[in-house]
Amino acid sequence: MQQGKTQPVVKNVVLVGAGHTHVSVLRAFGMKPVPDVCFTLITREVHTPYSGMLPGLIAGLYDFDEAHIDTGPLSRFAGARLHHDEVVGIDPAAQRVICRHRSPISYDLLSLDPGSTPNTALVAGAREHAIPVKPIAGFLERFDALKARVLARKGQVRIALVGGGAGGVELLLSVERRLRRELAQASCDPASISYTLVTESPDILPTFPRAFRARFRKVLRERGIAVFAGAAVTRVEAGCLFLDGTAPVAADEILWTTQAAPPPWFGQAGLSVDASGFLEVDATLRAVGQSNVFGAGDAIAFCPRALPKSGVYAVRAGPVLADNIRRALTGRALRPFRPQHEALYLVSTGERYAIGARNGLSFEGGWVWRWKDWIDRRFMRKFNALPGMKELRRGLLFTSRGPGRVT
Repeated sequence: MQQGKTQPVVKNVVLVGAGHTHVSVLRAFGMKPVPDVCFTLITREVHTPYSGMLPGLIAGLYDFDEAHIDTGPLSRFAGARLHHDEVVGIDPAAQRVICRHRSPISYDLLSLDPGSTPNTALVAGAREHAIPVKPIAGFLERFDALKARVLARKGQVRIALVGGGAGGVELLLSVERRLRRELAQASCDPASISYTLVTESPDILPTFPRAFRARFRKVLRERGIAVFAGAAVTRVEAGCLFLDGTAPVAADEILWTTQAAPPPWFGQAGLSVDASGFLEVDATLRAVGQSNVFGAGDAIAFCPRALPKSGVYAVRAGPVLADNIRRALTGRALRPFRPQHEALYLVSTGERYAIGARNGLSFEGGWVWRWKDWIDRRFMRKFNALPGMKELRRGLLFTSRGPGRVT
């Protein structure tokens, strides 16, 4: 090295999780890189599912590629290293991320969007006998296994779903449409399956307008889906849900969609968390009490005001998080995330028909599904149809959890 010449100081930015917010961050830095900054993405799933299209994927309206973002090309586009691994902890003092299968990864700046974990531990027997929907990627395999069991029994199955939010209602309607079609194709009677939705809330979709709830109650009634509202599940046994204040519900297959839990290592690492263990972040999405840690997605508690655990807010946080990471790297003041108070919700019915809500109004029709489909596909095109990738970015370091390499 010549005298007077110094090596540039490279800052390491580590992104934990490939949620809706982090994929937007990677795209933003691929479009406009920052010199001497190295990105690393650590994700449990190389193909990350888009939650807005999951019900359509379950219903058979989309195929796997249409509903997933391939983080390999996206990471190459951003010039990022991609590690296919699971994070099991962080050490803020040493600025290291602890992975399950590889050595710790050092960071200068860390962003946490790890998604959520099944919240089945709060109800006795749920972990053993229920099928958690979160994390979404794992649910696809579990649903395939459920479908195989239903076909093997020629539809003589009782299916129950616990959770009356938008995600649960939309998923159960999608499951019903898919299994109806699968059984018909196998020359079995689709009406041989019974469906039940159980929620401890006084009504389904409790945070939505009354007219919106009424529209979905009508759809559920038309599909023959029984609804038990105001009925908390007290325990789960094989083939049965026990409810508070009412008779047990027989169920051969139980889907669990109640609010998922944050990773336990948030609190174990000494990060500031709320009473439920979600990472507390301020208005700029920076972790409370941490100057170089950010958070987004399902696993955070947004301190300025409570936000629903919804992909709508995760998507909208993406540009703000990307900008604040850029600002933090360049020593500029951070800007606040100002989430909308009345989000637009478009919820499908398992068919090319959807019901929407915005500003207290509700509406429905095939045109609503086409609108939702257009919005979802437009979002996915940003990541699956990337601008021209530079040859110099093809040197991505990509490691796998197994003995081989993922390409």
